[in-house]
Amino acid sequence: MSPLTELFLARLALEPAVLVQVQATEGSAPRDAGAWMAVFADALVGTIGGGHLEFEAIDRARALLNADGAAKSSELMRLALGPSLGQCCGGVVHLRLERLSAADSSALRLRLEVERLPVVLFGGGHVGHALAEVLARLPVALHWIDSREGIFPAGLPSHVVCEHSEPVQAAVKDLAPGSCVLIMSFSHAEDLDVLTQCLARQRTQQDLPYIGLIGSKTKWATFRHRLEARGYSAEELAHVTCPIGVPGIEGKEPEVIALAVAAQLLQVISSLRGDAAAVQRPNSR
Repeated sequence: MSPLTELFLARLALEPAVLVQVQATEGSAPRDAGAWMAVFADALVGTIGGGHLEFEAIDRARALLNADGAAKSSELMRLALGPSLGQCCGGVVHLRLERLSAADSSALRLRLEVERLPVVLFGGGHVGHALAEVLARLPVALHWIDSREGIFPAGLPSHVVCEHSEPVQAAVKDLAPGSCVLIMSFSHAEDLDVLTQCLARQRTQQDLPYIGLIGSKTKWATFRHRLEARGYSAEELAHVTCPIGVPGIEGKEPEVIALAVAAQLLQVISSLRGDAAAVQRPNSR
């Protein structure tokens, strides 16, 4: 469960709230369907996009929250993002508002939990820690692996699973299908071992859509020559991204590298979901 959902449910256990959720959009809109915001008497959790759209929704949610028990507990709002709201998106947002209490918590856990793409992070060094902190806040299910004990911090959210694996490459065979893999262990030898196992799995199963290796172009050239000597083709090696991270971001601080890698991973996730949606769409002809 995401930290935002946990915060919402923890507060809902103490006082009622109104859940404001985007049901549908037309044209340009600040958030997509599914985005939500919880409105309490004196606090907010989440966002549906900010601006006057959110102001109008909060105002209506507080009115619903303060209505007497006989009043309706839910309603719909249609808000056009034009001159009347002072927003130039130009689209239309359809919202559903629901007055909720602690009794609704169990159902909300299922409704608000986002679909999480499996991401595997090999390495618990400085960059690994910085990256895990970023990924824990994103819609991914993080599987964090290292060969050393005592590496992982306490208090990680439930969608982050930590594993000690010795040798570290032994964990590759049990990764969830569809995992995006990030390799940044404490040694080049371990990186090469993990990468070799990922490529071997990809050769037979074709179920790792992204394999990213931290390092310079020089490191990748060295690895590429070694992997070619082991029989891997240029086509197979083209599946590896190295260096990783969106280009154009300077700086080698762990936090900077982590943000660049997370941004690239979000691009990959967006592409994967777009491909899945295209497969599911019926032929219009």
